[in-house]
Amino acid sequence: MIRSQVLICGGTGCTSSGSKAVREAFESEIVKQDLAEEVKIVPTGCFGLCEKGPVVIVYPEGTFYSHVQAEDVAEIVEEHLLKGRIVQRLVYDEVDEDEVTLTEEIKNEVRQISLNETAFYKAQKRVALRNCGVINPESIDEYIAMDGYAALGKVLTEMTPEDVIKCISDSGLRGRGGGGFPTGRKWSFTAANKADQKYVVCNADEGDPGAFMDRSVLEGDPHCVLEAMAICGYATGASEGYIYVRAEYPIAVKRLQIAIEQAKEYGLLGENIFDSGFNFDIHIRLGAGAFVCGEETALMTSIEGNRGEPRPRPPYPAVKGLFAKPTTENNVETFANVPQIILRGADWFASMGTERSKGTKVFALGGKITNTGLVEIPMGTTLREVIEDIGGGIPNGKKFKAAQTGGPSGGCIPASLIDTPIDYDNLIEMGCMMGSGGLIVMDEDNCMVDIAKFFLDFTVDESCGKCAPCRIGTMRMKEILEKITSGNGTLEDIDKLEELAMHVKENSLCGLGQTAPNPVLATLKFFREEYIAHVVDKKCPAGVCKALLNYSIDPEKCKGCTKCARNCPVGAISGKVKEPHVIDTTKCIKCGACIDNCNFGAVVKG
Repeated sequence: MIRSQVLICGGTGCTSSGSKAVREAFESEIVKQDLAEEVKIVPTGCFGLCEKGPVVIVYPEGTFYSHVQAEDVAEIVEEHLLKGRIVQRLVYDEVDEDEVTLTEEIKNEVRQISLNETAFYKAQKRVALRNCGVINPESIDEYIAMDGYAALGKVLTEMTPEDVIKCISDSGLRGRGGGGFPTGRKWSFTAANKADQKYVVCNADEGDPGAFMDRSVLEGDPHCVLEAMAICGYATGASEGYIYVRAEYPIAVKRLQIAIEQAKEYGLLGENIFDSGFNFDIHIRLGAGAFVCGEETALMTSIEGNRGEPRPRPPYPAVKGLFAKPTTENNVETFANVPQIILRGADWFASMGTERSKGTKVFALGGKITNTGLVEIPMGTTLREVIEDIGGGIPNGKKFKAAQTGGPSGGCIPASLIDTPIDYDNLIEMGCMMGSGGLIVMDEDNCMVDIAKFFLDFTVDESCGKCAPCRIGTMRMKEILEKITSGNGTLEDIDKLEELAMHVKENSLCGLGQTAPNPVLATLKFFREEYIAHVVDKKCPAGVCKALLNYSIDPEKCKGCTKCARNCPVGAISGKVKEPHVIDTTKCIKCGACIDNCNFGAVVKG
């Protein structure tokens, strides 16, 4: 009889940190200690708290072990699973013992909190991620045990296609992949068009830098996407589906393949599902990493075997989409919400969030933040709650400066707007967008002009080149930003940059070009003074742009230890032992080695 379960994260993040070796060590040690009949090892998807990986959870206690390595496993098995004693040194601890003096009793109480009681999790509401980190994603039986495929069964035996579309419409679910178009309305457009063949497409081409929401759902709960696509197929009259997933996601691809095979074996995909007469099959197509293929028409063009380039709209995919047939396209997170809406009702979903942005949103939290990872919050949660409560604040005592939402298509939310509720309309009003859900946190050491240049570098490389505003306009914008960050910009360049950004936004063919100027426009709106400092004062306030930096040594602080001089790669530092040193700015290449090697804070960058 199983008395304990050991859940081991098998998502990409923890896998890269060694979770596969941890799992193998557990399997070996369990056999060695003759516990195979009592302890079950369960590989799962992402738990969310990626910074703490590899993560291991032991049930029924719910003990949350973090940073577990293969060499720690024997101790966990011996102490915890065999003797019932928690291995305190490996338990996730939210309290900084350097700052707080705790009695041993309080210390143990803090260290034994369960996963859901941590500050990172207790403010979250998991809908799309409900099964991630909970079930074995390669087991259809575990998915079924969590009400898996019950929504599909309900739809096929109790509801008409019109009932399904009404339920999704009434829930207020909007597309989680970018623009936030109402999902029910999109489904209704496809349903209204008569054709001998219709398709459902799942967009899993997650291309934003720092974004990994869709990947984590596919790795941790692939069956929920298959179930939702089948529901969409029934509602819209489609009999065939395609999942377009990045080839760089091998774990997600493998688990999707396993899930499709299992669903077919159980009669949950294929012909006459639930004896309803409804047929639906799903295929996987691998993307080659082109960012533009996240745009729905470019994605469909790629599935057809052509170069991924966007098509003019109209006609829209609901009329003429994949293989010129009516097609419904949604992203992974959008589909992940569908089964729960069907089972729990439209009113349940609509009770979460704000008036025009219902439900929850998954964000990949990264950058200058203590708790990097995956979070799912109700729409309307403030940015402050995400950063300070869930994210644990900015490390090293630095000040929050801005948060980048929506990746290369988004904008920056400044510190002055940290209490703004996060939803579709508020972000658009600020000149940002929800996008797929990347949330990159920046502190006082980030240069906002450099951030804008970084994202322009990305979009210039990823532009398919089909339309001139995007192909040429983004390159000209990048050149102006390079001119400004190199210290050669003028005030006229700032005006020209803003004018060009608006032109590209208004005249590009697809979403890539239309949103590419957003990082520039947002930083100009909220951080124009940094642009002015670059062109007027020839200074980078954050000390990032190399061409505008000068290194010097404070003679009051310099002890003459010679360490900076010994580590300077170009011999730009001179001085005698125990006497203040000097940097020759004509030789200095601004590499920062002097700062890194100074133990007295004598080197000044400015």
